[in-house]
Amino acid sequence: MLEKNNTMALEITNMVNEAKNNLAKEINKSITYVYWNIGRIIVKHENEDNNRLEYGKEVLKGLSKELTKLLGKGYSYTNLTYMRWFYNTYPDYSKISESLSWSHYIELITIKDDDKRNFYEKECINSNWSVRELQRQLDTSLFERLLLSDGKANKQKVLELSKEGQILSEPSDIVKQPYVFEFLGVKEPKPLLEKDLEYKLIRHIEDFLL
Repeated sequence: MLEKNNTMALEITNMVNEAKNNLAKEINKSITYVYWNIGRIIVKHENEDNNRLEYGKEVLKGLSKELTKLLGKGYSYTNLTYMRWFYNTYPDYSKISESLSWSHYIELITIKDDDKRNFYEKECINSNWSVRELQRQLDTSLFERLLLSDGKANKQKVLELSKEGQILSEPSDIVKQPYVFEFLGVKEPKPLLEKDLEYKLIRHIEDFLL
């Protein structure tokens, strides 16, 4: 009887975990699709109105207030700016990977160099890097270290070292992201970490609206 219960428990556990994985993927797919399209709409109207830098800022601030009234959290000036930049960086939606979350793309779009961004994007996909692992590799300048390495053997060694650390994220980690709570319109268990977005925005604000 115990053995049969264990077999059933394992089968049920595998089924539930598979469902959670599928749910996390669908949530990420929906979020990136909606946020990319919000960026597209913003850029479309900017081009139609021939917005200048200062005027563009005011438009986004006004849009933020209106969307917050209609939809709730998640549409701050900061977030709308990221969505705009997201679209400008990836104007072809077919290039968006369903394997990566919105948080991954927030990190990737801050990389100006196309080759460097493509490298980190592929590593995130191929090695299943979590956002934290991507941040760690950016902080340790993996791409630059590879460029400075002499010979394929040394480059491979640097790449292998990059794989160390936690690279897998559970479906529950994805679902617990603040932006997911905002997108789904449910109450989050802790305050939104807006300060992290604001800090990155300050460093790149001029690039966003050029």
